[in-house]
Amino acid sequence: MHPQQDVSPVVATKDQQALQQQRLGQLSTPYALENGGWVSVFLLVGLGVVCAYTAHLIGKCLEDDPASKTYLDISERAFGRKGRVVASVFIYLDIFFSLVSYTISLSDNIPLVFTDVRLHLPWVRLTTTQLLTIAVVLVALPSLWLRNLSTISFLSFSGIIMSLLIFITVVCAAAFGGDGVSGYIPALRVERIAAVSGLYMVCYAGHVVLPNIHAAMKDPSAFTRVSVASFAVVTMLYTVLAFVGASMFGPSVSSQITLSMPPHLIVTRIALWATVLTPVTKYALELVPFAIQIERHLPATMSPRARTLVRGGAGSAAMMLIVALALSVPYFQYLLSLTGSLVAVAISVIFPCAFYLKIRWGRVSTPTITLNTAMIAAGIILAVVGTASSATSLVQSIQRGHAP
Repeated sequence: MHPQQDVSPVVATKDQQALQQQRLGQLSTPYALENGGWVSVFLLVGLGVVCAYTAHLIGKCLEDDPASKTYLDISERAFGRKGRVVASVFIYLDIFFSLVSYTISLSDNIPLVFTDVRLHLPWVRLTTTQLLTIAVVLVALPSLWLRNLSTISFLSFSGIIMSLLIFITVVCAAAFGGDGVSGYIPALRVERIAAVSGLYMVCYAGHVVLPNIHAAMKDPSAFTRVSVASFAVVTMLYTVLAFVGASMFGPSVSSQITLSMPPHLIVTRIALWATVLTPVTKYALELVPFAIQIERHLPATMSPRARTLVRGGAGSAAMMLIVALALSVPYFQYLLSLTGSLVAVAISVIFPCAFYLKIRWGRVSTPTITLNTAMIAAGIILAVVGTASSATSLVQSIQRGHAP
């Protein structure tokens, strides 16, 4: 599940909530486990427990004020207009970074799908991989001009199917693909935990849509039970995927598990196609609501045609910027870790605890205050250290990539 705007399509059932959280993180959990060591799996599970708890806090904030319907409503009730603005900035950052990461993933996997394709345009200095990536994005571009979100709501379900296919194919590859690659993975690599925490955190960053799910439930009082069950399922799936991928490929595991799977297997082809098609289902779901928000701020005197041009043009321009950045900075694992540390920790850990304490201050026990304050402090430390580590690695990779 990826954080979307308040006007985006929502999914209301427990199973779909759990599966929506199968996002970018599933591709990198084996790589993260290999980098952090076997013991780091406790960090993956621990973050799942923490995020299940903060989902519970979101539910309590919604119960406290029935007028609050969205994540941004909660932020405004807690900290006023400034709180809403800050939360909006982090949501937009999450959307932007995640779409860049999806596009990098598309670019990394598409050469393995079209292995025999060679493209060349004499007037541009672009590789076959870059041209294929641009071609796929151009196919998805018309969907950004749609106005009715119900028209693209089926893409949300398509994304769920793609995520399930990736999980199933990785497990099948482990079962039927042979012995894989042997190699030693240590119990713990403390020096890499900061970056690994960002990769793990991305797995659970779905709290923005939780209020929408709460509002769509027939029995909102069951929200906490549904959330805990959903996070339990997601954590279990991620843990299995991490162990299977790391055990199969050891130190040679790629930052995206699909890049390490045996190329001769049919399940590998399915996983690669699912990975390539997933970004196509994300672009419209993420950027159309963004474009609609821009349209709502246009002058009422503007003609419908002009409004359509501005809305569609804004979404298309954002998409072109995302593609340009993805092709210029193709370092999936570092950007994903940066997203988890800089944005996901705030949205899924720090902010929910702060919202809850501010809204219900004076009505919560001292142990609860202590727990939430400690979680905020731990989240800030995780965010600062993880952001510094992943940003440093990203900058170093860019410098090496541009070195003569």
